[in-house]
Amino acid sequence: MTNSAEHSGNSDENTTKAPRVEFAKAAPKAFKALIGLDAAAREGLDPALVELVQIRSSQLNKCAYCLHMHTTDARKAGESEERLHMVAVWEEAAHFFTAKERAALALTEAVTRVADGGVPDAVYERAARHFEDGELAQLLALIFTINTWNRIAISTAKVPGTDER
Repeated sequence: MTNSAEHSGNSDENTTKAPRVEFAKAAPKAFKALIGLDAAAREGLDPALVELVQIRSSQLNKCAYCLHMHTTDARKAGESEERLHMVAVWEEAAHFFTAKERAALALTEAVTRVADGGVPDAVYERAARHFEDGELAQLLALIFTINTWNRIAISTAKVPGTDER
């Protein structure tokens, strides 16, 4: 019989996991298509905003691999440690972020948690006040993409800190 920690996958023991599929090698066309969507989604968006969105989605999805990757990328791009620490509590630390960034973070949360009731009109309208249609579509594509990357990394047990891209 297994204990509840083992059953839930949260064992404190240092056990070696069986290797999982290497998505990029096993599904190269799908991986390449996602790389293309990712690149297209970023076009025209502020690079700092891109990282904030990817960090917040990765936090919500509990994707340690992507969270490590995007906080590292944000630091390399000049993002402050102070703001990186505040992303998880951006609503309570609103003064760290611009109104446009807060609108993007709210939309990121709603889209990432879409199963919890969809994207509320108020959240969408808030984002639409800060982003023109084309930019808003780019932002949505970015949110879709990071959610997909999170699911790939979690499903294939990518190891945080390895940044295998």
